[in-house]
Amino acid sequence: MKTVAFVPIRLNSQRVAGKNLRPLSGSPLMCHILRTLTQVEGIDEVYVYCSDESIRPLLPDGVRFLRRDTSLDRDTTLGREIYDAFTAEVKADLYVLAHATSPFIRPATIAEALAKVKSGEYDSSFSAERIQTFAWYEGRPLNYRLDNIPRTQTIEPVYIETSAFFIFSRELWCGRGQRIGDRPWMAVVDRIEGLDIDYPEDFAMAEIIAASRNLPQ
Repeated sequence: MKTVAFVPIRLNSQRVAGKNLRPLSGSPLMCHILRTLTQVEGIDEVYVYCSDESIRPLLPDGVRFLRRDTSLDRDTTLGREIYDAFTAEVKADLYVLAHATSPFIRPATIAEALAKVKSGEYDSSFSAERIQTFAWYEGRPLNYRLDNIPRTQTIEPVYIETSAFFIFSRELWCGRGQRIGDRPWMAVVDRIEGLDIDYPEDFAMAEIIAASRNLPQ
């Protein structure tokens, strides 16, 4: 069962300028997830999917560069367009879609999720953060009643998808256009492992975490 991991990269990010190449603990941000993927047992190939070949010298050992069309760098480009283009060029049984904005996801977390999908018991997997607090949706409480307020220790948790990774089969994406199927394995991560760098304050937090962990360069 061929398994391919890919990380879409564009260099013209809007909310955090140049974030994918911005240094974090001595290495460009994108290199953290790429190194992680090369350490995951069961992944056969790791790709960066980017329109700019100037990043080639920065790639960790074992990572392949695949040039994508510059039309996929627009602010209006949907993830679906990128995944369609990549899966059309690189054939595999399973895909691990990962993002550079999640530098702290652990190889063991991805490896466990991949093993769950390969077992056949689950048809996909994704990373998620467990939130156990009072949640609202569309103007109403989501996980409690206003006339019966529970203790936070016993309240029903909600789960938030993080952007760290999604694992799906070629059949699921190409046949149904879905990266999460009907029987997903939810890889629950903590706040740090699930950190997604979307805004400048997120990068500042990542720098504090990286410094405290003394991440290798």
